[in-house]
Amino acid sequence: MLKNGVDGMSGEMLISQEKYLEAGIHIGTKIKTPDMAPFIYKARQDKLYVLDLKKVDERIRVAAKIIARYEPATVMVVASRTYAANAAASFAKATGVSLKKGRVVPGVFTNPAREDFVEPRLLVVSDPKGERQAIKEAIASGIPVIGLCDTDNSAKFIDWVIPCNNKGKKSLALVYYLLARETLKAEGKISSDEDFKASVEEFEERPEETGPEGAAAGEAGGEGEVEEGAGEQPEAPEAEPAPPAPSQ
Repeated sequence: MLKNGVDGMSGEMLISQEKYLEAGIHIGTKIKTPDMAPFIYKARQDKLYVLDLKKVDERIRVAAKIIARYEPATVMVVASRTYAANAAASFAKATGVSLKKGRVVPGVFTNPAREDFVEPRLLVVSDPKGERQAIKEAIASGIPVIGLCDTDNSAKFIDWVIPCNNKGKKSLALVYYLLARETLKAEGKISSDEDFKASVEEFEERPEETGPEGAAAGEAGGEGEVEEGAGEQPEAPEAEPAPPAPSQ
């Protein structure tokens, strides 16, 4: 299991708490699944659930260490929606991992007869709802899965959960920015945060497309749409910080 053999956590956050709050990374939806309950700090008055920032930070840190254990080409990041696809593309460019935008069709990871067949050793999904087929393919092939999960996601088949707002542009950009930076550090390709020259803003922008899957691939959406109102976001992130709770 991915959860075994991981180093302990540092007491210092990967980025300032203010940056996390500005990105709205902790703002969840109005739905709470049992799988995500351990990562939720509280419910706001507007009924949006708030994720525990300490757990968000810890889970990103560990996910990067897991990714760094694999050869970059054997890691595939899947992103079915535009905001995730933009951020994931920047992550792939920075780290050298493979990228799959849009819908994952049956057999991509399981049928060697397909022309587009690939055999990743680790899968990173941006939204378990939109990328259900990718997760099914991974399960069938024994591929471990790291998943960006919001408060309304099921984590039943996710080996390592990164709790976060997986619907917001700024939140997704920050998650993938930190994953890229920390993966490169864990691989020994950079030695400090300052060595990572990319900016969070670059992860928000639409990167130039050079492959057969254009930027519009992310526009097609995932295999399942989010329930109406499930991904509601406030106009600005809540200023009140979410105090850390004991790790699960």
